[in-house]
Amino acid sequence: MDLGIKGKRALVCASSKGLGRGCAEALAEAGVDLVLNARGAEALENTAQTIRKEYGVSVVAVAADVSKEEGRAKLLNAAEKVDILVNNAGGPPPGMWSDWDREDFIQALDANMLAPIALMKAYLPGMMDRGWGRVVNITSQSVKAPIAVLGLSNSARAGLTGYVAGTARQVAERGVNINNLLPGIHATDRAVSLDSAVSSQQGISMEEAQAQRAATIPARRYGTAAEFGATCAFLCSQHAGFIVGQNILLDGGATNMTL
Repeated sequence: MDLGIKGKRALVCASSKGLGRGCAEALAEAGVDLVLNARGAEALENTAQTIRKEYGVSVVAVAADVSKEEGRAKLLNAAEKVDILVNNAGGPPPGMWSDWDREDFIQALDANMLAPIALMKAYLPGMMDRGWGRVVNITSQSVKAPIAVLGLSNSARAGLTGYVAGTARQVAERGVNINNLLPGIHATDRAVSLDSAVSSQQGISMEEAQAQRAATIPARRYGTAAEFGATCAFLCSQHAGFIVGQNILLDGGATNMTL
């Protein structure tokens, strides 16, 4: 399917690896020029070089921490105009309710709620002026069904979801669509981190920890970055103009709910 976005320009955050990279590669395959962002310069540039070579699109790599004001300023200076914004950030560390204090919540909010909002505020006016734009926020299945040990993520991502719910409906008439993608467990570094914790806590091997988690997913497997990226690219396409303010689960059926 021709997504109809060849020649558009996209900013994809946290895109040196994992789900962000999957989104960047899917957009590049559709002919979209990219601004890639992540904190680690070496991994980011390696990803940028790979995408340039494989897809022949323009790729600008900006190493910066967008949860910090100076990092956002650096990114905004390098990416003045974008048609597509993919907000993404690694989740806060797991724990229990008694583990976290105010500073832990502030850090989670800065990374997983306030930074995406700041980038939307920066780019939405230009998208609206041009009469076309797409924003995809990568959040979590925990927005639909909270995960006890991910309370920091539950809180910050739910706050972003509430912001998007109202904002998406204010900008849709100007041809700008904002939606959220809610991943369940995917074969990324985040899964390795979570499975390593289970392995350590339960005294089992990584393979056993992974099999244990996969057994809780109706699809009986982890998702892939490629299939996640393909879904993101569709939401950024010309065919998704009537999808507004939605929270779309990609979790292999793991979240047990009717709606």
